[in-house]
Amino acid sequence: MGSYVELNDTLQITTEQGFPEDVLNLEKHRINPIKLEEVAEKIFEFHDKTGARIFHPAPNRYFLVHNINGKWLYWGKIIMLEQTITGDSKNTQTTSGKYKIIGVYDPEYQIQITKHETSKGLSYF
Repeated sequence: MGSYVELNDTLQITTEQGFPEDVLNLEKHRINPIKLEEVAEKIFEFHDKTGARIFHPAPNRYFLVHNINGKWLYWGKIIMLEQTITGDSKNTQTTSGKYKIIGVYDPEYQIQITKHETSKGLSYF
């Protein structure tokens, strides 16, 4: 018997899993780019990320990606503060945690990195 644990360099989550869409809103960002100072002191949470995933603790950085209907939109960089892996009797695991944003991409770079870093067919743009 074995187990499966995934190591990640990206936190890719949906709005339902806790992506802070109210703070990181693409339309608003394009008009008036969000500055790091606006989010730097906030602690964000995500939950119910399918599977057992390991995120190395700070100071390791991760990419923050909003999954919008299966399309990936890169937003910036984060550090992971906490993570919890839970399982149930059906051998289903989920990962939850807390993170801080340490970088927000300007709108032009956001387009470039999203196109460059996503697998074919997954880019929001």
